[in-house]
Amino acid sequence: MSTSTEESGRPQAAAVSPHADLSLLEVLRLGIVIIDGRGRIVLWNPATEEILGWPDSATVTRPLTDFLPAAAAAGIPAALRALLRRGAWRGVLPMRHINGSTVDVECRATLLRDPEGTPFFLANLVETERLRDIEKDLGALDTVFATSPIGIAVFDTDLRVVRINDALASLYGRTPERIIGRTVAEILPSRAAGEILDLQREVLRTGKPAVDVVALTADGRGAHSLSFSRLTDRTGRHLGISCVTLDITERREALAEMEQSRQRLSMLDDVGLALGDRLDVRRIAEALATILVPRFGDYGAVVLLRAVVDGGDLPSMERLTSSPMVQAGIAAKEHTPHVGRMMRVDTEVGFQRESVFDRVLTTGRPWLLDTSDETHPITFLDDPKVRAALDLGIHSMLVVPLRARGTILGLLVVSRSGERDPFSSEDLGLANEIAARASITLDNARLYARERDGALILQRSLLPQRIKEPPGVQVGYRYVPATTGTEAGGDWFDVIPLAGGRAAFAIGDVMGHGLSAAATMGRLRSAIVTLAHLDMPPGELLRRVNHAGEDINEGRDEPLMATGIYVRYDPSARECVIAKAGHVPPILITRDERTGLWTARPIDLPDGTPLGLAAPGFEEGRIPVPEGSILVLYTDGLIERRHESITDGINRLCSELSTVRGPLPSLDEICDRVVGELTPHNDADDIALLTVRLGGVPDDSIASWTFAAHRHAAGRARSEVRHTLHSWELGSLADPALLLVSELFTNALRYANGPIGVRMVRGETDLLVEVSDGQPDPPSVRHPALDDEGGRGLQLVSRTARRWGTRQGPIGKTVWFELPLPERP
Repeated sequence: MSTSTEESGRPQAAAVSPHADLSLLEVLRLGIVIIDGRGRIVLWNPATEEILGWPDSATVTRPLTDFLPAAAAAGIPAALRALLRRGAWRGVLPMRHINGSTVDVECRATLLRDPEGTPFFLANLVETERLRDIEKDLGALDTVFATSPIGIAVFDTDLRVVRINDALASLYGRTPERIIGRTVAEILPSRAAGEILDLQREVLRTGKPAVDVVALTADGRGAHSLSFSRLTDRTGRHLGISCVTLDITERREALAEMEQSRQRLSMLDDVGLALGDRLDVRRIAEALATILVPRFGDYGAVVLLRAVVDGGDLPSMERLTSSPMVQAGIAAKEHTPHVGRMMRVDTEVGFQRESVFDRVLTTGRPWLLDTSDETHPITFLDDPKVRAALDLGIHSMLVVPLRARGTILGLLVVSRSGERDPFSSEDLGLANEIAARASITLDNARLYARERDGALILQRSLLPQRIKEPPGVQVGYRYVPATTGTEAGGDWFDVIPLAGGRAAFAIGDVMGHGLSAAATMGRLRSAIVTLAHLDMPPGELLRRVNHAGEDINEGRDEPLMATGIYVRYDPSARECVIAKAGHVPPILITRDERTGLWTARPIDLPDGTPLGLAAPGFEEGRIPVPEGSILVLYTDGLIERRHESITDGINRLCSELSTVRGPLPSLDEICDRVVGELTPHNDADDIALLTVRLGGVPDDSIASWTFAAHRHAAGRARSEVRHTLHSWELGSLADPALLLVSELFTNALRYANGPIGVRMVRGETDLLVEVSDGQPDPPSVRHPALDDEGGRGLQLVSRTARRWGTRQGPIGKTVWFELPLPERP
């Protein structure tokens, strides 16, 4: 009865074989035939019957030639005579099968004699075909053993070697004769032999093959791959185990090299990913050191020239070794007091002449220190950092130059300590590749910092260096540059004091970034400041600035455009006149006296065309502003977000400004809160924000009159001015003020046809006097001859007043002058 593999450990194929109960002789079917001296058959055994099909009853007593073809039968007498002479015969004999076919049998005949000396012939018959198959199998086995480069061995059930080929014997430096009959315990070192013996016993017991078991050689420098399987005969009896051995030393070395190459490529990829999107030198140095430790070394430092860290110009080769250097990035497998003394971020370091570090800096060639003995004479032992390195057990060090665009930026230093393998030449090549990639990133970051700082310096130099606060006006502002990008923006703002206590506020944004945008911003701002002092109406001022913008764009392939707002505030009239050129609308914060709530709303104004494009003109809006209101001017960087309309951003800003009940916080607090809440991560665009608290002029500091264009009106005007100046306790200004008012009033009577207005405003330091009429043309200063009776009025005004000027109004012109107030005791 067959037994399953699980029950007996015997392979299942042996249990079901059709020859499982047959020996080798039975499988070969060895036929025996005995022939007497006359050539007649005396014995015909059952195996012969199986081979030829003839039963013994049909063969015994018959001549052997009856069962041979005619050609073969003719040679039988000669074969018998040869047997009688030599006693043996061997050859292939064709015989007739009972079915009429011919069967070739291998025949071995021997001469026998009975006690009376009568001769008999014993013939052993084997089917030639089956015998040839077995011979082929044996020949193939012998050939495999003899010629295979793979080591092959056969062990018996006692696990002793019964056969081994030369290939396997040579792996152990012995001949097959010295190995046959021994176990692995007698061949291999005890530790390795014990593991293999246990494995052999397991294979012999279970029948489960063990494939590709790796075992180190006796010297530990090589490795073998062992595969074991159990051997059984046709009956399933265990005969022993087979062993196939491969020398995989070269394969393992190749795989190890492939793995090292893969790890090197992986490290290079990681270095590229970690450094590729960084534009800060210190962060790049820290990231580089962190990647290398502990993956590549136990300690790492990135030592850079101070100019690289600060974004300055690099020193020449002659001044290289004397230039200060900084440890910009460090990393260690463990932090100890020794590490703390040796590795400190932002610590300046110096290198002695002829040290390894000095040589790498001056020559640009990397250096590999592979033993601690080599470290002593080459480095500078007086430096405490070197002593700390020796205390850490550093035995191998790489010093690689960081070089970009033909210029040395610093050094990359990586060390190994303890039982870690020293650096190899392949490691030095990897460090060179890492340093080359990191150097480009570091130099790009240096250039970025220099270009960005230069652009920001230019931009800030073009912005107002000090914001003036006109009388009655409080100002808060913020300028926040974008945190990404190498170029400055074109945002600007300004507060411009005007005559008579009035003020102008401007804000704008040149589209785009870069030095060109910043320079254009400076030119437009200068134009606005210059025209503002000419007291132009906002619409006219933007029209002239736009004309200047057209001149700036002349010859450009892509014109520069800018948006802007110009506001003129008159505190005495509590009114703002605003013109807008394609800019986001200003916001006015006012208080509801009934509820006490502050409400922020955008001021509705005509959009206007951006500056730099052809435009017919810019419309103005007159906005009354209660005293204490806050005007908010800003650029679109404050409110603009991706996938969101500008209207949503304006509403969000108004909501943020309308969340206060009671007194408003200071303007600086408002600016900080708005910028912090609306732009927590200002990445893409600059931000300019200007907040102005609009205060009025006290009623008792303003006086105004309107007179008909009559010849007696001049006297009435002088009388009102004199009375008001005495009531303000400014009697010392009565004479010059009356003289100038008389000149301007008389001039208006001469040319104007409508009423004439006179207004006086007492400021903190000046007295403003204005004379208005309906004549649109401004007066011009004349240069009369000595005998001319007139034409000296404006010359008198120019010499007497501290400042004077004219401006156009909605229905005429205004001539004004300022007199300084007397100093108070």
